[in-house]
Amino acid sequence: MAKKIGISILGCGWFGLPLAKQLIDLGCRVKGSTTTPDKLTALTGEGIEAYLIDLANEEGATVSGFFDSEVLVIAIPPRMRSGKESKYLPKIELALRMIKNSAVKQIIFISSTSVFGDTNTRVDETSIPQPETESGKAILTAEKLLQSTPGLTTTVLRFGGLVGPGRDPGRFFGGKTDIPNGQAPVNLIHLDDCIGITCQIIEKEEYGLVYHGVTPDHPSRQDFYAQASLKAGYTAPVFIDELNEWKMVDSKHVPLYLNYMFVNGTLLNVT
Repeated sequence: MAKKIGISILGCGWFGLPLAKQLIDLGCRVKGSTTTPDKLTALTGEGIEAYLIDLANEEGATVSGFFDSEVLVIAIPPRMRSGKESKYLPKIELALRMIKNSAVKQIIFISSTSVFGDTNTRVDETSIPQPETESGKAILTAEKLLQSTPGLTTTVLRFGGLVGPGRDPGRFFGGKTDIPNGQAPVNLIHLDDCIGITCQIIEKEEYGLVYHGVTPDHPSRQDFYAQASLKAGYTAPVFIDELNEWKMVDSKHVPLYLNYMFVNGTLLNVT
């Protein structure tokens, strides 16, 4: 990376931690946060300046120095399945209050393609989101809140379904039968490309845009999960040969503005 800059990553989890390690390899100064005290030593061991920040607890979130970076990556998931959806937006609002008067000028917000409902159409970065789920609605609200904050430039990076180490798609449907919507296209991205796109945004300083981090390959659910299940050692699932609600998420800005080529561009080869 030509310009060595300071980057803070709010949420060093499945995506944030390997991103931090890659940025360090590229010569960046990286600060990373976790909500788990036991992980602080592990982060420090990777060369990350580690902080314990829990945005669900305002007292535990006031950490001097973390936001003294030029770029802030917000990588905290809504965790809707755990019943904590009501706490997501207050976390984003608290982060914004803490950013005020800090060195942060650029925010990269890790969002999700769940801001689009299954409207039986193709969508890209120019399409108007119409979320159907509580998770999608919360994430879209967070996008708008960050984008409308004066003095900050927010880059929105919407990832598709995540696959990679620790997220084996083969276990989702292995051995199951009569699964609906077998011909619906999948919208996924591998961890390697999540990291690659984020680093390219920083390297090229192409901030302030919306990007879709979605592999351009869209095999059917039947084809993708059957192969993934077999590779993982499960019996291939059986889907109903039908096409009900679906969406196909295209990524136009990634190749256009970043000149990025997906490392794992063919999903049937990476599962």
